[in-house]
Amino acid sequence: MIEGLMTEGITTEVYWLLMTILMTSLMWLPYIINRIVELGVVAALMDPYGHTEAASPWANRMMSAHINAVENLVLFAPLVILVVMQNAATENTALAVQAYFYARLAHFLLFTFAVPLLRIVSFLIGFTAEMMLLLALFS
Repeated sequence: MIEGLMTEGITTEVYWLLMTILMTSLMWLPYIINRIVELGVVAALMDPYGHTEAASPWANRMMSAHINAVENLVLFAPLVILVVMQNAATENTALAVQAYFYARLAHFLLFTFAVPLLRIVSFLIGFTAEMMLLLALFS
């Protein structure tokens, strides 16, 4: 079915945008499961402030990685949409959206498992992908 999307009018850029949105939308799940395991279902759901620190440092890093992914999706999504709307899609923009997806996945995992240098590299790859999309719009 997913391969069918690529041949039925959805561009490579839109496909990878959709995959990035799906990935980002699921990043909170392990954090919430951790909160339920740590606190129990009722306590986890009855948090009046909506933000309590997890006992597990990895869970706090994961939530920070998710927040960072959402913040960057706000920049990435409009760039992809503009590239498609302006008919500015090229092999480079197709490469950029794929690189962005994998860079954000790597960033999420590297942030969660506290791998500092590679985390920054993955962030910079994602940023570079966004800049490639921006440059395509000015070409």
